[in-house]
Amino acid sequence: MTMFRILFAPVMTLAMTIPAAADVIPLSEISRYLNDLRTARGEFTQINDDGSIATGGIFIHRPGRIRFEYSADETLVIAGGGQVAIFDGKSNTGPEQYPLARTPLNLLLERNVDLGRANMVVGHGEEGPATTVTLQDPENPEYGSIKLVFTAEPTQLRQWVTTNDGGGATTVILGDMETDVRIGSRLFNIPLEVESRSDG
Repeated sequence: MTMFRILFAPVMTLAMTIPAAADVIPLSEISRYLNDLRTARGEFTQINDDGSIATGGIFIHRPGRIRFEYSADETLVIAGGGQVAIFDGKSNTGPEQYPLARTPLNLLLERNVDLGRANMVVGHGEEGPATTVTLQDPENPEYGSIKLVFTAEPTQLRQWVTTNDGGGATTVILGDMETDVRIGSRLFNIPLEVESRSDG
């Protein structure tokens, strides 16, 4: 299984010390929150389809850009310029690359997240104290889906679960995130990352 399928594909219950019951957050509020979320950085924990766990740092710069830096090795995943690049820390070869539009994560990184778009939301409800929204590309449902998990007051994205076209699922749990921070565009520049690694 490639790193692409691992990242962009069991779901782990979000453990949080918050009340056991909460109202479902409206789709309009979730759309507002996502469209106001421009930059963020923090830590993440990833539970892969095979049950393995990875941790690292995450950087988000909407629209269209995200970076996962894995702690255990030099593995790196960058989305930028419409592409996703997966750099294997144990390999000297170039990165695997895929169009971002063919991944469920693209729905989170779009410039304008419109949850009122026909057939985009395929699930919306509550799981304990959290609100969940499951999205798919209405024109290309075969690309997979992404399930976003939010807590309320204030609305915050806590985790997501991506399911790829083969049915493999991966959970990304977010730690405390700093938002509206300055993040340089170089972090999301795939050609520059390729160049720096070849020079190294």
